[in-house]
Amino acid sequence: MSSAFRAFLNSPTGPRTVHFWAPMMKWGLVMAGAGEMVRPVEKVSATQQLSLFATGVIWTRWACIIKPKNYLLASVNFFLGGVASAQIIRIYSWRRSLGETPNQIFKYMFDLKDKPKVKQPAAEVAAEAETHPKV
Repeated sequence: MSSAFRAFLNSPTGPRTVHFWAPMMKWGLVMAGAGEMVRPVEKVSATQQLSLFATGVIWTRWACIIKPKNYLLASVNFFLGGVASAQIIRIYSWRRSLGETPNQIFKYMFDLKDKPKVKQPAAEVAAEAETHPKV
């Protein structure tokens, strides 16, 4: 066995550790995200893409500051964030083409709902008018 291969096998982020296999499995998320590029944009979940983007950004940074530095983990998370950001741009462009404002798109992406206005019963409105007459 060559010394380079032996060093790879025995390294702190080598294939005998979870530091190798966890990022390898995470490549499945990157492939799934890339596969969704051909999916109709209205079927892509904006909230899911935002969470994948956040995961990619946070873990890319984390993989570079932990000891041992895990460049395999950093690379998979970098690509995960990249694929998710491409999907977010697709969703944003699609919603803009529908004539929505950036504020409406923000609400759509973060799944924010407008609170329904509660109508006061007529009796309460009349009672309030009596206690607070307009001058």
